[in-house]
Amino acid sequence: MFVLLIIVSILLVALVLLQSGKAESASNIITGGNDDLFANRKERGGELFITRLTLGLGIVFMLICAFYGL
Repeated sequence: MFVLLIIVSILLVALVLLQSGKAESASNIITGGNDDLFANRKERGGELFITRLTLGLGIVFMLICAFYGL
């Protein structure tokens, strides 16, 4: 169980690092770039797959942590 937790956590960190940033430039990173925070952005193809895989691994990580602690 512990090995599975380590594998899932490493994959989760890698997927989060692979995701594209929402800020377009350095000034948006510093100021927060809230002007288009809720803009309608459609993820397609690889971005959508990485986002859904990250969500799934996050849920698996939380479930493993919850049951491992019992």
